Amino acid sequence: MKQETRAKLITVARQAFAERGFAQSSMDELTAQAGLTRGALYHHFGDKKGLLEAVIAQIDAEMVTRLTAIVDSASDTWQGFIDENIAYIHMALEPEIQRIVFRDGPAVLGDPSGWPIQNACIESTRRSIDKLIAEGVVQSVDALATARLVMGALLGASQWIANADDPQAASEQVIEAFVAMVSGLRTSAFEAAPSTGHRAKPSAPQAATRRRAAS
Repeated sequence: MKQETRAKLITVARQAFAERGFAQSSMDELTAQAGLTRGALYHHFGDKKGLLEAVIAQIDAEMVTRLTAIVDSASDTWQGFIDENIAYIHMALEPEIQRIVFRDGPAVLGDPSGWPIQNACIESTRRSIDKLIAEGVVQSVDALATARLVMGALLGASQWIANADDPQAASEQVIEAFVAMVSGLRTSAFEAAPSTGHRAKPSAPQAATRRRAAS
């Protein structure tokens, strides 16, 4: 029963936050839509901010599942690394993720780099970099420091995309800059190998990036 109540509140809040935003979604409206009382919200989440944290955690878990599938389908470790990070950038264009995770989340909960869920992202990125170092694809750098730099860049860029006047154009610029930046980590033996981006889901940003690279 407790899990059912919690799940019901998260479902209602997620829809409301995506459609109206956090500030415009009152606790009375959320609990009424869920058929529950304010007491239930306080009991399970403490307050509306706690409910937002739970919604973001749910969305983040879904993002991780999608990104893991992309990595698993890549032709090699480097391509998986590139595809995963470009897919993350693409997610900043999705309305629900854009509004809840990259706009309202930072505004209400503070710097995303300090959110508990980011620890898992950093650790996953560290493991990828360690594997790339072991394969001789990436230079021998501190994997944890590099993972923090990569995630910091992705978070900052995704927030910029989410708040940009033209998110699509901003994402094109970010993808081009990101691939150029991380390609600098490659060893000389692999520098000539192309990095075309997220091949599992071709997109306008990637096409534009390739056109600019060819010109």
